Amino acid sequence: MDNLKKILCRLILLVVCFTYIGQAASAQTYEAAPVTVSKEKVKVDGKTYYSHIVLEKQTLYSISKAYEVSIDDIYKANPNLKETGLKKNGIILIPILSKAEIAANARQQETVQEEALQPKSVEEQKEQPKKQEKTRKRKVHTVKWFEDLDMIAEKYGVSVTAIMKANNLEGRKLSARQKLEIPFADEIFEDDLLADEQPAEQVEQEKQTEENEEEQDFDSFLWDRKINLSLILPLKADGQQCSRNNMDFYAGALVAVRDLAEEGMDIDLKLFDSALQTQAAVYEGIGHSDIVIGPVSSADLERTLKSVPHSCPVVSPLDPKAEALAAEFNNLIQIPTPHRIQYEDLAKWMKQQMRKDDQVLFITEKGSRDNATVSMMREALESQGISIKPFSYSILEGRNVLGPLSGMMSLTACNRFVVASESEAFVNDVVRNINLLIHNKYDVVLYAPAKIRNFETIEVENLHNANLHVCNAYNIDYNDKKVMSFLMKYRALFNAEPSQYAFQGYDITRYCLEMSSRHGRSWMDKLEDRKMLQSNFMFRRENSDKGWVNEGVRRIVYGSGWSVKQY
Repeated sequence: MDNLKKILCRLILLVVCFTYIGQAASAQTYEAAPVTVSKEKVKVDGKTYYSHIVLEKQTLYSISKAYEVSIDDIYKANPNLKETGLKKNGIILIPILSKAEIAANARQQETVQEEALQPKSVEEQKEQPKKQEKTRKRKVHTVKWFEDLDMIAEKYGVSVTAIMKANNLEGRKLSARQKLEIPFADEIFEDDLLADEQPAEQVEQEKQTEENEEEQDFDSFLWDRKINLSLILPLKADGQQCSRNNMDFYAGALVAVRDLAEEGMDIDLKLFDSALQTQAAVYEGIGHSDIVIGPVSSADLERTLKSVPHSCPVVSPLDPKAEALAAEFNNLIQIPTPHRIQYEDLAKWMKQQMRKDDQVLFITEKGSRDNATVSMMREALESQGISIKPFSYSILEGRNVLGPLSGMMSLTACNRFVVASESEAFVNDVVRNINLLIHNKYDVVLYAPAKIRNFETIEVENLHNANLHVCNAYNIDYNDKKVMSFLMKYRALFNAEPSQYAFQGYDITRYCLEMSSRHGRSWMDKLEDRKMLQSNFMFRRENSDKGWVNEGVRRIVYGSGWSVKQY
């Protein structure tokens, strides 16, 4: 119990730290930005408006609520807003309404809601959406990685049921960058009133199933000894230059420690800020650790491995390049799946899918310095005995490659494109050209490095059209009950959305503590395959004098209808 109190104290301190340094953090965060009514007023065409500066993560819904106006009022004051959308640091006009106008808006909203609840015949319900479609066009929402149906429904002021029916969703599972049509608030769908009642029993059954699964996960664990866990992270927690990514990792790790402590595990957690503490102080503090997670960089990991006993497991949490150290240190556990292994699995996947007469076009950028990616992907294909047709061009030649490319393609078999580049500009050009070829009735599948999923300049529709296949070290299934459980806990503790670093901190910390509890001090020699929240852990080592390397990947397909499936 004392140990649990210590962990809870650390959580409280972390929340305070997050609040204090949030504005100074340089990395990504998903905290909801509050809306403060502006004191600046301007006159346009004789009418007075508030001049509001849009902050990150503010929405039309939250702005309209703060100013007590409707979203339509904001659109009327900003005619171009429907096309451009909200932009960070952009300025929009907010009409200043009288108390009577505010009250009229409220009454109008109540009337719309009451009319929506009025029972209609089945014929009227079927006919109403058809009439609306002739005069109004639904908005299309692109799902962000942290959003669920409840969040999207609240944002647009519609029900979850309405969104599911408008998009023919069979379940609540969503994928990042998935497209959803947003129905109008006054649209009524057949069986809407029953739809909200029917899933209740199903939801309860799923909840009970999940609870049973969690009980089975831990009923064989032995909580009979204290586990000494050390985290070495460059937090820079001096209140000025905090590393947000590493703080997110630490926050995720604390949630894992908290969960296991509540289940009875005795954990002694030590945190070392390697950006502020000397190496000597860090090495002295981790001498008797059962688990050392960190440092982050390959160079710091190497120094740590040389300083701790060979019996002490050291976990590489974030740097894929640290794989090279596994050849020298048998007490290293390399968590991030190396790019080499991701490409090898991509080649195996292609081999499984290939049919007779399929063409494989290997696309590279002329003059590129990205030789490592090209070499690893080429070697992976060769290892599977896949014959390729190489094609190289520069971006300046991009408008003139359709002819040469189509001359290498098949009209009757599948054309499998492999783009061996991590350059956003070049990959974007390749995807554009592939989409032009698809319109010429070519059957195409695109294979690419996982980094393509983060390229914001590529239209996501083009990735779906090209049937994109990637093998990624990380992917989050928001339909997974354990993922949703973590989300709820993280939001409650930190009032923020967890980044991928928070998921990584949780996955690694939980896995290592579970293995240590299950297998004792020799846990490093008995690593088990495990599906975590955002990663698959499948550790392999060449022999006992080598370290462990994670070979777990998640296969992702961008299919038709904006679907993103994980295999």
